[in-house]
Amino acid sequence: MRPWGCPAGAGLELAALLPRRGFPGQCAVPALRGGGGRCARAGGALSRRAREEARGAAAVSVMAAPLSGPLRPELAQAVSQARVLVVGAGGIGCELLKNLVLTGFSSIYVIDLDTIDVSNLNRQFLFQKKHVGRSKSQVAKESVLQFCPEANIIAYHDSIMNPDYNVEFFRQFTLVMNALDNRAARNHVNRMCLAADIPLIESGTAGYLGQVTVIKKGVTECYECQPKPTQKTFPGCTIRNTPSEPIHCIVWAKYLFNQLFGEEDADQEVSPDRADPEAAWEPAEAEARALASNEDGEIKRVSTKEWAKSTGYDPVKLFTKLFKDDIRYLLTMDKLWRKRKPPVPLDWAEVQKQEQNISDQQNESSAVLKDQQVLNVRSYADLFSKSVKTLSLHLAEKADGEALIWDKDDPSAMDFVTSAANLRMHVFGMNMKSRFDIKSMAGNIIPAIATTNAVIAGLIVLEGLKILSGKIDQCRTIFLNKQPNPRKKLLVPCALDPPNPNCYVCASKPEVTVKLNTHKVTVLTLQDKILKEKFAMVAPDVQIDDGKGTILISSEEGETEANNHRKLSDFGIRNGTRLQADDFLQDYTLLINVLHSEDLEKDVEFEVVGDTPERIGPKPSEPTSKNISNGSDDGAQPSTSTAPDQDDVVIVDSEDEGTSSNADDVENKSRKRKAEKGCECVGAKRARAEQEQDDLMIVESEDEGASSSVGEEENRSLKRKLEEKGDYF
Repeated sequence: MRPWGCPAGAGLELAALLPRRGFPGQCAVPALRGGGGRCARAGGALSRRAREEARGAAAVSVMAAPLSGPLRPELAQAVSQARVLVVGAGGIGCELLKNLVLTGFSSIYVIDLDTIDVSNLNRQFLFQKKHVGRSKSQVAKESVLQFCPEANIIAYHDSIMNPDYNVEFFRQFTLVMNALDNRAARNHVNRMCLAADIPLIESGTAGYLGQVTVIKKGVTECYECQPKPTQKTFPGCTIRNTPSEPIHCIVWAKYLFNQLFGEEDADQEVSPDRADPEAAWEPAEAEARALASNEDGEIKRVSTKEWAKSTGYDPVKLFTKLFKDDIRYLLTMDKLWRKRKPPVPLDWAEVQKQEQNISDQQNESSAVLKDQQVLNVRSYADLFSKSVKTLSLHLAEKADGEALIWDKDDPSAMDFVTSAANLRMHVFGMNMKSRFDIKSMAGNIIPAIATTNAVIAGLIVLEGLKILSGKIDQCRTIFLNKQPNPRKKLLVPCALDPPNPNCYVCASKPEVTVKLNTHKVTVLTLQDKILKEKFAMVAPDVQIDDGKGTILISSEEGETEANNHRKLSDFGIRNGTRLQADDFLQDYTLLINVLHSEDLEKDVEFEVVGDTPERIGPKPSEPTSKNISNGSDDGAQPSTSTAPDQDDVVIVDSEDEGTSSNADDVENKSRKRKAEKGCECVGAKRARAEQEQDDLMIVESEDEGASSSVGEEENRSLKRKLEEKGDYF
């Protein structure tokens, strides 16, 4: 059931909202109006020209149905008077804006910093080809107003993290609805809604998976109550010396792009790492390598970009350095290859002797899409040469000092990363990947499904109606699964969890303990990596709780800049020191207990080890799974299903179902067993729980009047997969 003129899936979420007897009301698109105020489709056939004009007037043609019938009068009035902020005008945002005006919301504010790209057009139906390059929020407003010209829609082409959108800005709204695609913005909006005490409806999709949840201060968990897995990072020596997975080569190729054409970053070096401690058995030898790598000696060291410029960006010289000379140098570090298969250098002349475009996959079927073909080494070498020439011309067109920015939608940039990554995969004995696969990994892309966005957008509105009805206790976290669960449900509702008393965001006195080496960590690292990156602060101010109120970091530009490169120990910070971090924009204060340690894992600068001061000091019995490590995937992550992750399964930033500490699991298991007593298939579920440790969570569903079983481990795995892929559409 969907309104005539809607694309497939666009009306699914409206089935619960629109009247059951047809779609009364006058069509919102003038070209579709027939005589007597009736839809032209009901009164007679539309001419082809009229249909074409209608399609040009709006992305889709949907009838604006008055909802005074389906909604109770008091709810209809609350809807018409509500002021709603929609954050994001992308995949979910387009569907959501359409739903809101069709439901009767008349005061809508939408904010999005992004502009429209061609790749958006397959699912963000408010946009057309003629809109490419324009502001998403502005075009979304224009398109939605064609559904309901009377609506008051205000569009901002801006970042929601701009200081202009402060707590007072958020307080003017009845509801805030997130349709975001990144965790930093989600964290920020979560904190602003907590500070303003405004209900937030959070959502996300990834492929066929999706979820919706409600966040209300003091009533439910906030977005940050449960830890989210950090995006996966890799040690520099693995990227530079010993790649073992395709993703290592793809990251290396993206680093190479920046080194040659973009902003150079010392942490993104691509040349062999002579300081790799694994290359030497003796610590003294490793230290000597590190010292040698940092000294110029009689050789003048130049940046990769400067060297490439000196060659005129000669593709053959670049190829020879990257895939022959550097590989030969790696082979001299023979200890690296005692338990590994050594790489095989490539020679440009030898590669050019191969025939071009010979690929088993290509010959199997002419129907294979170009981007899904895996070429041979010669073809990737030629593609590398072509992309280097193109990118060097683009760089030459830039003003002095300006650089190129890697963009997955830039064909030349994507050609470069595809070819460079595949050539490195071949050198290290891995199976090469198609351009499609590399783009998915390099761009952290999750395939977008328009119908998933439509379903989730409809659920957002339904949860919003519950809040406006004063029935927040009936709100649910709802998961959209790829396949039906054991009870044959795709949509799985779960009760909202109460706030986590140890949450470092929404607790009455947010507090956290951070393990770090005070003799190595600088003030700049504390500011950028710990406060801004880890704890999602925007403009932190930090003072030392030493009785003097010593200011360590100030959000006022230049005020404490001289402190940036000094070590924390220089300010008397040691084990047990307390720091007070304030973000006045977010109206957020966090107490940080410093736990000094010299035993951190390699490449790990700090660990979040607890939320309360009692955790200060080492606790041998504390399981390492409680730690959230930064800078290494060796750090503990929340428990996951023992089943291997599927490539096409991705994880949702899951807010409401615990991402699982072991202590929480014990409590949940007890609750589940009690609920299972009144449920069918209890024996089978318990057997599965014992054999697979795939516990089932039973949630009392007031809407259904009976308990429904939900695969807790399945949902946790679902959420983590969405989280690890980054954030969703």
